[in-house]
Amino acid sequence: MNTISQTAEYALRAVVSLAGHRDRPLTTREIAEKTRVPADYLSKVLQVLVRAGIVASRRGLGGGFTLARDPADLTILDVVSAVDPIQRIRECPLHLPEHRHALCPLHRRLDQAMAAIEESLQRTTVAEIMADREGQVPFGGAD
Repeated sequence: MNTISQTAEYALRAVVSLAGHRDRPLTTREIAEKTRVPADYLSKVLQVLVRAGIVASRRGLGGGFTLARDPADLTILDVVSAVDPIQRIRECPLHLPEHRHALCPLHRRLDQAMAAIEESLQRTTVAEIMADREGQVPFGGAD
């Protein structure tokens, strides 16, 4: 069971990269190089983030992408939910009649684990990721 899709991972890499370059817009190519995300796919991910209000784009000379939100107010869950929300278990995946009104113990526990992951991602901001580098420059951090 994959909780975070590759698309969400790519979106997170792009957002962290942009957070490390608040001084100027970055082009798709620059972000792709820093994050090691294929540029064509990254372009699509960035457009989803623009529509979600997480990233802003500017065309023309000196244009590119910037964060539209303050990293201190932007959670990891915000980014993940914008591109590929975590799938919770709301009803029996097997569609068993006896589980119509309540999840079985297995699926209830799995959903509780997904809820815990959501809560953890909601408590973690992009600013915290940037501050928690322990001497490392994250991909896309300021060069």
